[in-house]
Amino acid sequence: MPGLVTATGVLAFLADEEPELKVFALKTLNDDIDTVWTEVAGALTQIEALYEDETFPERQLAALVLAKVYFHLQAYNESMTFALAAGPLFKLDAPSEFEETIISKCIDQYIAVSSLHHTPSKKDLPALSTDLGSGAIDSSALISPTTPFSQSSVPSKSLLARAESDDNTILDPTFQPTKETRSASIAQVHDTATQVALQNVIERLFENCLKEGKYRQVVGIAVEAKNLDVLRRVIKRASEDVKSGKTKVQEGGQGPAEELMDYALGICMDIVQERAFRTEILRLILDLLNDIPNPDYFAIAKCVVYLDSDEEASRMLRQLVAKGEQDSIAVAYQIAFDIYDNGTQEFLGKVIKALPSGEPPKPKAEGAAAENEPLLEGQETSEEELPEEVAKVYKNIRTILDGSKAIKLNLEFLYRNNHTDMSILNKVRDSLDGRNSIFHSAVTFCNAFMNAGTTNDRFFRDNLEWLGRAVNWSKFTATAALGVLHRGNVTQSRKLLEPYLPRPSGVSTGSIYSQAGALYAYGLIHANHGADALAYLHQQFKDADQEVIQHGGALGLGIAGMGTGDQRIIEDLKEALYSDSALNGEAVGAAMGLIMLGTGHAATIDAMFTYAHETQHEKIVRGIALGIALIMFGQQEGADRTVQMLLANPDPILRYGGVLTLAMAYCGTGSNKAIRKLLHLAVSDVNDDVRRVAVMSLGFILFRKPGSVPRMVELLAESYNPHVRYGSAMALGIACAGTGLDEAIDLLEPMMKDPTDFVRQGALIALAMILVQQNEAMNPKVAAIRKTLKKVVSDRHEEQMTKFGASLALGIIDAGGRNCTIGLQTQTGNLNMAGIVGMAVFTQYWYWFPFSHFLSLSFVPTSIIALDSDLAIPNTKFHCATRPSLFDYPPEQEVKVEEGPALVTTAVLSTTAQAKRRAQKKEKAQRRESMDIDTPAVSKTTTSQAAAEDKMDIDEDKKVAAKSEESKEKKEGDDKEATAATDAKKKAEKEKVGYEIENMSRILPGQLKYISFPAGRYKPVKKPTGGPLLLFDSQPSEAKSLVEEKLNKVTTERAPVAGASGSNEPRQATAQSILSQLQGTGAFNRSSMRELSELLQLNQRMELDPNADVAGELEERRGRGSGAVSGRGAGAAGSGAGAAAAAAVLMAVDEDGEGDEEAQTPAEFEYFTDAEADDEEC
Repeated sequence: MPGLVTATGVLAFLADEEPELKVFALKTLNDDIDTVWTEVAGALTQIEALYEDETFPERQLAALVLAKVYFHLQAYNESMTFALAAGPLFKLDAPSEFEETIISKCIDQYIAVSSLHHTPSKKDLPALSTDLGSGAIDSSALISPTTPFSQSSVPSKSLLARAESDDNTILDPTFQPTKETRSASIAQVHDTATQVALQNVIERLFENCLKEGKYRQVVGIAVEAKNLDVLRRVIKRASEDVKSGKTKVQEGGQGPAEELMDYALGICMDIVQERAFRTEILRLILDLLNDIPNPDYFAIAKCVVYLDSDEEASRMLRQLVAKGEQDSIAVAYQIAFDIYDNGTQEFLGKVIKALPSGEPPKPKAEGAAAENEPLLEGQETSEEELPEEVAKVYKNIRTILDGSKAIKLNLEFLYRNNHTDMSILNKVRDSLDGRNSIFHSAVTFCNAFMNAGTTNDRFFRDNLEWLGRAVNWSKFTATAALGVLHRGNVTQSRKLLEPYLPRPSGVSTGSIYSQAGALYAYGLIHANHGADALAYLHQQFKDADQEVIQHGGALGLGIAGMGTGDQRIIEDLKEALYSDSALNGEAVGAAMGLIMLGTGHAATIDAMFTYAHETQHEKIVRGIALGIALIMFGQQEGADRTVQMLLANPDPILRYGGVLTLAMAYCGTGSNKAIRKLLHLAVSDVNDDVRRVAVMSLGFILFRKPGSVPRMVELLAESYNPHVRYGSAMALGIACAGTGLDEAIDLLEPMMKDPTDFVRQGALIALAMILVQQNEAMNPKVAAIRKTLKKVVSDRHEEQMTKFGASLALGIIDAGGRNCTIGLQTQTGNLNMAGIVGMAVFTQYWYWFPFSHFLSLSFVPTSIIALDSDLAIPNTKFHCATRPSLFDYPPEQEVKVEEGPALVTTAVLSTTAQAKRRAQKKEKAQRRESMDIDTPAVSKTTTSQAAAEDKMDIDEDKKVAAKSEESKEKKEGDDKEATAATDAKKKAEKEKVGYEIENMSRILPGQLKYISFPAGRYKPVKKPTGGPLLLFDSQPSEAKSLVEEKLNKVTTERAPVAGASGSNEPRQATAQSILSQLQGTGAFNRSSMRELSELLQLNQRMELDPNADVAGELEERRGRGSGAVSGRGAGAAGSGAGAAAAAAVLMAVDEDGEGDEEAQTPAEFEYFTDAEADDEEC
């Protein structure tokens, strides 16, 4: 039957009295509605009247026609309402655009309605006792009195304009603008019948998906709708389908239920932004995982850490150990490593307390108190009798959870794979004047970052004279750098810093700045692992009577006690804060935030906020603002009231703290509302500091989505305000750290030539963060940017701030001996609390340079350290299915040998040429006159002139030959370079894909996807994610080859002290002095040079090994040398005496005493002309 051309005649049947004709008209119109809907639209009232007539037999058909007409009119809400009323006539499996659009609209409506009825169990923080923190916040209070040009009200969908909003997720369609194909608004459904119809349609959709095995679609809708009942039902249905045989599971693979829980866990951690709802989902997943006979323990560990459920964690570890199998013990060890990597010190302490000690009960000793007593007090409460093997397992788990094992492994990895290029560091030192405190600190930071965690302090030991130029706070910074270099070396920390640490009261130990820096360094060594250091640092802080020492002690105490929540420490810090000292107030405020990190402790915030209004010192207010931001770390919507309180303050420093609090509370969440608020502040606040930190904070919010940051800050990077440009540069560096993202680099490259010095500084630091651990194979721009950094440092005309940034950048780009990246999230995907805090405090170097050391907390070693079930390091290999050059270390800089001045061709004057011609004419005339003489007497002058002429000709010939030879060599050199480049290109083309990697080697995050384990004795317990990885041993009874730990053989020496003997420069000066004496006395011969060389070698050996028998070897060499020099006269005796004097000088302190004999002045040079030389020969 052909389709309708016009609906005029059919529409006439709608007015007929016969119901059959009306039904016929509706069926005809329904079949051809896409063609005639324009005409039908004029008869909508008639069709609606039929639908509302309860006596009409085909009401559902009328509703379907109405739905299609409204669909073409783009009135999707009305279309959906009538489609739901059509009941079973609305086909879900029809392929037309109408059905797809209405189904999509129904899903949106279902999600909106279900989300609205969801009431999360919110865990609100206690209300603050301040006036601004209690009660509801008036919208007018949100506008700062210092921003008269801002909008009259905060945007309607801003975070702070909706104080009572529970909508903190991008998943709610009422908040997020819908797609273009959907309606821009959600229909208000008040009719119960429509709601039931909507539920029926959604249930039909779910059933169709479940029959086809499309479980993930249902899970996604359930999570968006915040309907946990549907989520639970889907996971159980998947498990039942496997049992009934409807779904097949591959051998060795996960079942649908396990895959669904992994999927739900992934979207929960990465997409869901509302903290309360995320907690509900994780609790549901944890309950479902515990019901499975063989659950995914690693997924459980991820849940328990986020839920802060220490009881679940300890119970799971006990279950695995109770099985008694080697494989289950290996899994327990791996879970312990994962928990340590993601948990706070407070959480880890609770887990340790709930586990058996692994040691027999010991009587409590009276008197002596261990250093770790305050943090781990009462942890060894479980003293049940255990078999020896089980006790050993629990002891190993405790060493993993307290961090000892992981820190030791990372330290060994960084030590044995250190690839620091010292030539770069030396060039930075030589390019920057050490007498300038800014430049001295810049070199200190560069050295600290380059060698972070490697225990390599060779630069300080070799440059003691340069180190001695540090004064006051530069000395504080240089001493604290030792903590960055030796971070994790907890067993040797006290011995290392012994020369600098404060002594008991009444005993002077030198500069108070060095003592304060030593306490700061001690905290950096024990960063986020303060069990062995908190008691000592706390006591030193209380005993300190100097404000400078309190400053260093507060910083060290905060870093070591990060997240412990120790109230005793907080009370002592409050007491120091209330002393109203600007010198230590900033550090004390930051330390309070570090101790209470992430706790959201309302009483502490209230006390800090109140005192910020009482003090007159900006530094104290700035420290308090930073501390409040750290306390609210990760609190998300729980921090909204605190953010409101700070942003409403007229003080720009507290508003600065409010922005930083917002960044820390929502870090890594990608929250749209937080981003809106930051962008609003970035363009509306009148204070440059607030605008700068608002743009910079975008990096903290979006570091899990680095690709979205360049597009967001693209326009801000071209702002007229240099502070906004700097903030956009740092936002790119923070969010894209270690990614090598081309879009970010393209934005930052023009900023390296910005007219403002601190913008160039920020661009250089951000580029180094992005390009850390990148080589030319991964990003071709690395070489050019490295060259630019070196050029900026050595450019005499560059500004100080830019050179400071370039120095920091050179250290960051080669962080940790080129074995560390900047990681703001852990290997398993959780937030890296220490890394985020380190980055946040590092950005405060703008106000206080010593905060730069905090960046070392963000450095994460990139390795896979394979361990067996005994926690030993087996000598095994991994296979990497890519080219070796793709992830290789960058090449070291070639050190150019300084060449002497090039010889310049002697200039020949015109007068000299004329004199030469006259001499030749005179000589010819003399020859004519003496033609008749048989034996002509050749005069001395004539002979010398002829010889000179011949010599000139020979010299000219030699010059021409040398020039041609030089051009030939140059041409050959160019050919060789071209050949070498071609060979390198061919080598890259022919490079074999796939190679073996030794255990304890560097493996970059981007390299993990290429890593596999060859079939053999060992098999990993989980997919490699970096860091310690436990292996299953298929042959436990056979002997195993282990990797030798190099760090165990190294003896830690005390830190170098500026001004002590042993630097290179005094040795070189002494050697120059001795050489001058030998030259002056005429005793400069090969024997003396050889003897002097031996003395220098013996001196170096004694520095490396103080216990070596150098004196005996020296006497033996003297004995051998006495026979060799006998009979050489006084000159030989003089050389022996000079060599002995050299040994005495090299071993002495590099100081001049009064009355010391001055070195002999060399004799003056005597100059002879050619004529005088000829006269002497005669």
